[in-house]
Amino acid sequence: MALSGLDIYKLLPKTNCRECGFATCLAFAMQLAKKTVGIDKCPHLSQEAKNALEASSQPPIKLVTIGEGEDKLEAGNETVLFRHEEKFYHPTGIGFILEDTLPPEEIKKRLEKINKLSFERVGQNLSVNLAAVRYSENKKFAEAVKLAMDNTRLGLVLMSEDAAAMKEALKISAPRKPLVFCADKNNLDEFSALAREFGAPIAAKAQELEGLAGLTKELNSKGVNDIVLYTGQKTVKDKIWDLTQIRRQALKKSNRALGYPVLEIIEEKDPYEEAIAAATYISKYAGIVLMSGIESWQVLSLLTLRQNIYTDPQKPLQIEPKLYSIGAAGDKSPVLVTTNFSLSYYTVLGEVEASKVPAYIMSVDTEGMSVLTAWAAEKFTPEKISDSIKKFAVSEAVSHKRLVIPGYVAVMSGDLEEKSGWQVVVGPKEAAGIPSFLKNL
Repeated sequence: MALSGLDIYKLLPKTNCRECGFATCLAFAMQLAKKTVGIDKCPHLSQEAKNALEASSQPPIKLVTIGEGEDKLEAGNETVLFRHEEKFYHPTGIGFILEDTLPPEEIKKRLEKINKLSFERVGQNLSVNLAAVRYSENKKFAEAVKLAMDNTRLGLVLMSEDAAAMKEALKISAPRKPLVFCADKNNLDEFSALAREFGAPIAAKAQELEGLAGLTKELNSKGVNDIVLYTGQKTVKDKIWDLTQIRRQALKKSNRALGYPVLEIIEEKDPYEEAIAAATYISKYAGIVLMSGIESWQVLSLLTLRQNIYTDPQKPLQIEPKLYSIGAAGDKSPVLVTTNFSLSYYTVLGEVEASKVPAYIMSVDTEGMSVLTAWAAEKFTPEKISDSIKKFAVSEAVSHKRLVIPGYVAVMSGDLEEKSGWQVVVGPKEAAGIPSFLKNL
């Protein structure tokens, strides 16, 4: 459990030596509580105090890494139940199950399609994270894992409860730090030994939370600490209960035995039901979701949902405020004004590109607010737009002095003309009207 500033102060030497950079030990303790400094700043801290502070600073949900390099997936290390309390840090890993019974060419074809499941949305690249190989028989399992190693850089999940098959697969894939799926009460000794030998994270499986907590404690006692939780196949309703209780136990009860990311497997046959179940688990605390469907419409919807959930609610997605040239924009091209809220900018951008009319888009700094929100908050005003015209040297980019503003803020047109000295043209209220507007401008 996290210590308060006063709790931390009691552990400090109370010398007020200032060697930590703060005037008093109490001031240093308060910054330690906020996690803005580390305990290494205090040169006089006793070992006992260090141990106590290090134990209290451990995250309630352990960070577990699958894979390597830029393609690694980090799951866990969350600190809140609800996003408005702070934010969620590590987006749910989305992966796809490959059956080792598939012909090699089909496995390659599926991996090729999975590798292409990457999309750009509001300036961010959204992509999937994992490829999971599921066991049916020893020889084919190892061959399928080798194909996955050779045909994707995504993190790997090895799905087998057969220790011999798992060992052969780990010999092939250990450098990629795959997730070993999974250990239960029947194979715990063998699988924990494999996890230690190959330095791989492991999934622990039990139907009940009490049994799951017991498994993680046993794995810890055997020197295995990188653990992912799995509660078996259940109804969506029961799964939501499990996910919520595990999160509550870790965050509110400081239950270290359940302080790990949770994995869910979608076994729905209908692609729509599969996508709905995956979306439900992404919304309710799953650290990893594995599914079979690899259709673009399924994946894009899940990635969009994930992006929205894991965006900091206190920091809207923003782009750099500046003058953007779209197409072969020249000195006679129109200048459209919008805010630096990513969704607003990219919506306008898409419609300008669709019009085939070269143009400029001037993005005004509204701290990431949309047009109407920024106008209501007095962040999108004639004064700010006028300042942006000067700041971005718009008059040097075009030979005219004409601005197009969003139709929803037509009320500011007169004031803006007076303050900027530019002619103001009121554009459409909705971005969908931009193409026809520009063609007739």
